[in-house]
Amino acid sequence: MSLLGGAALAMWWDVSGDMRSEFEDWHTHEHFPERLGIPGFRRASRWRAADGGVGFFVMYELADYEVLSSSRYLERLNAPTAWSAKMMPHHRHMVRSQCRVLESRGVGVAKHALTVHLSPAEGCDARLRDALHSTIERLVTRPGIAGAHLLRHQRPAIAATAEQKMRGGDREADWVFIVTGYDLAALTSVAETQAGADAPVAAGAAHGAIDTGLYELSCSATPVDVA
Repeated sequence: MSLLGGAALAMWWDVSGDMRSEFEDWHTHEHFPERLGIPGFRRASRWRAADGGVGFFVMYELADYEVLSSSRYLERLNAPTAWSAKMMPHHRHMVRSQCRVLESRGVGVAKHALTVHLSPAEGCDARLRDALHSTIERLVTRPGIAGAHLLRHQRPAIAATAEQKMRGGDREADWVFIVTGYDLAALTSVAETQAGADAPVAAGAAHGAIDTGLYELSCSATPVDVA
């Protein structure tokens, strides 16, 4: 199943070891149900660093881009619960991208996920888009791979929210390339060959703007799961 809508919220952050247990408790039992209760939120997924590190990758799949500036969503962002207010400062090195889905093939959620942040070099938008399209076409039927997806960040015209201020401000990833799979070795191979620095740059990505991560699934839910 491809991503469940025309937009997505893709996020990466670290949580210190002493807060991980409470973080996953809060994120699973309060934050997921809260977000999935907002109209237009179709699926929430959380992956943890595949190497056992402190990083997380979280993705919310949205019906359309307008959900990101909807009154119900902004209401929650500006009125965090007491537990959310406690946890927000522990979201370290936050990268938060509000994206349109450019392409989505195959499975959206699988045991493992490879994420790549990148930006096109000047004048290379179309070239990079074509190269990533070809990569997606090749990957989706490869053994060990379940799906491949391309997102592009577009910041909504809204003011900084209470949650963002609690975190001290967020960075943004420009383009986001995501590959899901059931075999970590297969995704590791993609990370080394298709997503290593040389391949994206040759395809039109800017130097010095590529960040790659491998993750394993921690939790995923849809609105009906948490109703």
